[in-house]
Amino acid sequence: MAKKERKAKSPILLGFAKKVRIRRYELGLTQEQLAEKAEFHVNFIGGIERATRNPSLTSLIKLAKALEVDAKYFIP
Repeated sequence: MAKKERKAKSPILLGFAKKVRIRRYELGLTQEQLAEKAEFHVNFIGGIERATRNPSLTSLIKLAKALEVDAKYFIP
């Protein structure tokens, strides 16, 4: 079986992931705590921070509220 090819990560998703991680650190939250606060599964938060998940607009709004920022904080 052939190895799965790795796709280059989107610069937009990488920037978003960095902003989520930085803000989470600023608030002193673990991924588990952020997931609970945003009503997500911890694996979803991990995927966002690794830039392997592309959240919906609804998820982005929930994440912004949990991180106590305006959603436009995430937009480059």
